[in-house]
Amino acid sequence: MSCWLRFEADGAERFGTLTGTTIAEYAGDMFGAHRETGRRFELAAVRLLTPTRAGKMIGLWNNFHERARAENLQQPAHPLYFLKAATSFAAHGEPIRRPAGYAGRVVFEGELGIVIGRRCANVSAMEAPDVIFGYTCVNDVTARDILRADPSFPQWTRAKSFDTFGVFGPCVVTGLDPLQLRVRAIVAGVERQNYPVADMFFPPAEIVSRLSQDMTLEPGDVIACGTSVGAGEMQDGDSVAIAIEGIGVLENRFS
Repeated sequence: MSCWLRFEADGAERFGTLTGTTIAEYAGDMFGAHRETGRRFELAAVRLLTPTRAGKMIGLWNNFHERARAENLQQPAHPLYFLKAATSFAAHGEPIRRPAGYAGRVVFEGELGIVIGRRCANVSAMEAPDVIFGYTCVNDVTARDILRADPSFPQWTRAKSFDTFGVFGPCVVTGLDPLQLRVRAIVAGVERQNYPVADMFFPPAEIVSRLSQDMTLEPGDVIACGTSVGAGEMQDGDSVAIAIEGIGVLENRFS
């Protein structure tokens, strides 16, 4: 397993692998040819960036058996999804900002994120693991009251694409078996979510295969796999941590 991240140090954007609290810097392409530079940085001395320069984030809805039972939903025939604007992305440690002029509910959702490693389209479920680079933590933030404010048109893009609403990181970990993972969300010190990835309707390889039939996926793109029960409202000032053992903890404060 390797833990890849992007960071800023000495006024420059860099990438590398994290071991303990030390980052080994690499040069080249995270998803292609790269080599160690020999430079080392302490984690506490750098500013973390989103671990990839994602062109898009695709978010799934209704992808967990437990949540479907709780909300009386049926398993969809194809993954149901929306897109988050690239301008919504935020890294570990950045504040999640309440949209100006919006006083309604803002909701967290702890999710596993799939990171694409090479350009692909129309891949099979058997081929999909070869195009998955690794996995990350996602907080899919939503302005819930905007979602259905207009009865003529559900506003998924607007409700989910405000600046800082597409939170992912702190790193991308390769070599994991995603079906062995659990996703936890801790808000203001209280655990609000704790669920197994294995409860998905569509597991990661099938998600990538199905979505690649609809659109071309690019290196660095993130697919948020959907969430289970327990997602809910954040209060101003709350710290929100999405923790996945084997990947890390993505922590931000809502303000």
